[in-house]
Amino acid sequence: MSGDLVQYAYLVSAILLIVGMRNLASPKTAPRGNLLASLGMLVAVVATLLIHEVVSYGTVFAGILVGSVIGSVLALRIQMTAMPQMVALLNGFGGAASALVSSGELLRSSPASPPEGIVPLAMALGVLIGGLTFTGSIVAFMKLQELMRGQAIVYPGQRAVNGLLGLLLICVTAAMVLQPLSLEWYYGVLALSLLLGVLLVIPIGGADMPVVIALLNSYSGLAACATGFVLDNAGLVIAGSLVGASGLILTKVMCDAMNRSLGNVLFGAFGAVDASAGGSGGEADTRTAKGYTAEDAAVIFSNARSCIVVPGYGMAVAQAQHAVRELADTLGAKGIGVMFAIHPVAGRMPGHMNVLLAEADVPYETLVEMDQINPEFPETDVALVIGANDVVNPDARSDESSPIYGMPILDVDRAQHVFVIKRSMNPGFAGVQNPLFFHDNTMMIFGDAKGTVLQIVEAVKELS
Repeated sequence: MSGDLVQYAYLVSAILLIVGMRNLASPKTAPRGNLLASLGMLVAVVATLLIHEVVSYGTVFAGILVGSVIGSVLALRIQMTAMPQMVALLNGFGGAASALVSSGELLRSSPASPPEGIVPLAMALGVLIGGLTFTGSIVAFMKLQELMRGQAIVYPGQRAVNGLLGLLLICVTAAMVLQPLSLEWYYGVLALSLLLGVLLVIPIGGADMPVVIALLNSYSGLAACATGFVLDNAGLVIAGSLVGASGLILTKVMCDAMNRSLGNVLFGAFGAVDASAGGSGGEADTRTAKGYTAEDAAVIFSNARSCIVVPGYGMAVAQAQHAVRELADTLGAKGIGVMFAIHPVAGRMPGHMNVLLAEADVPYETLVEMDQINPEFPETDVALVIGANDVVNPDARSDESSPIYGMPILDVDRAQHVFVIKRSMNPGFAGVQNPLFFHDNTMMIFGDAKGTVLQIVEAVKELS
């Protein structure tokens, strides 16, 4: 296959990737976008195999087969609640692949054919970003999977240690670029990047995991882009650039949704606040939340004209999205308008709630973003909060001592009636109590989200 044809193939691959990513913007077109992007990657892989010398096609196809089987099994068996963990792992594997390819190309270099031009820099960045992405993603996975403490892990002098290690990594990376055949610099970059990946993620709490996942996704793309320069592969450069840029944009969106800077997310140790340090979670709470039953909720729902459902991670844990869809259909049949309020950082990864509700075939037009839905709450008869906590905490608007002060929230407390379905009064990711639970217009329903919603559905039907 000629070089020109390969370049045309890469151009087709890039177009398919761009169109595919554009289609991922809507749940209705996301399956088509996924197929187009996958086809684009297939075109790029086939073109690469046809132009570059391959030692053993049998080994390559065996690797494709094994990887495809493992990926298919994981995709089919993974629970929606564990999707953030899977995304974290995929980010890590992408970073590891880039670091391995850059390492392989460096280790096979020789004084007779040393890396030249931009290649030494690309190799160093591939190892650095790839290694950091790998270990950082593994830590994120372990936090999400609760294999380690989910809250921020801090120690005295942590920022100074990380800063010194970062400075040392920059110096060692520069030395590796200048002397690529001196392997001691390569090993130094690899070791420091792996270490920093761990140290940079452990002080980030669970409340910031959506931002971390988006940022690590961007890192994996940037590592792939650097590897593309190492291999002189235009398709990889284009694909990595797309992933890197989209990940950075998504990271910015997530930070804006929390009204915090990226620096504060990465270095603020959010979630490590002492429970006695003020805010609504800082004092022993002697208030009593009012408990109600599904039948009580059904009476109010049956007399309502409008309802806004606020999904949260608790809905994902209980796999209640199909029950929620049934409730929306039941209320809709009674002439009650139902909308879903989507907070950008609800759940444990960007778009988590959108994915869950799309799985249950909830109409996309009923999913309304935070800025558009907030003006509707004062005119809404019933707001139903299912497993959400920090994203509906009114302290973010009014209590300057709260660690989440300034974070944009869904204004559910301004609805006429508020029902909150929770298993217990435990705080959310931020570790602070939510005063919404004690408001006069709030009614708590304690129990499993799926079972409770189905009870409300049956009770509403009985009142019809």
